[in-house]
Amino acid sequence: MVEVLFEDIFRVERLNPDDKKLFDKVTRIEARSERFDMFMHLDINSELYPLKVGQKFALLLVPTLNPDGTPDTGYYVQNNRLSLAENFEYVMYGKLYRVSEGSGREKAEINISFGGLLMMLKGEPSQFNKFELDQRLFLLMRKV
Repeated sequence: MVEVLFEDIFRVERLNPDDKKLFDKVTRIEARSERFDMFMHLDINSELYPLKVGQKFALLLVPTLNPDGTPDTGYYVQNNRLSLAENFEYVMYGKLYRVSEGSGREKAEINISFGGLLMMLKGEPSQFNKFELDQRLFLLMRKV
């Protein structure tokens, strides 16, 4: 069984929060999670996966798409194997490039780059115990 590093349902609070849209097909969403009260900025390809303010989506971060948890080779192989991606609408692959551990009342934060599309996830330090610097991750999303 695959190890799910993070899973929650988010609600989109704002689109392009800095009032600047740098690329035509990219939107930065600002969202907050329901269960763990996490705060997130996430760049998405809005042409492929448009989201609106108020919309909810499920988000998972996993190290592999193989349902049995076997490590990902890093290469795409077209075959008939089952994949976690089959149950989701939007999938990205990236690298965790920054981990800042919060202490006391300070929130912890992780930053992941998905080929230039960035994610910042901020919340309680206990939610980030499974993450490591330079870790390769899959982000999976589906609207709920």
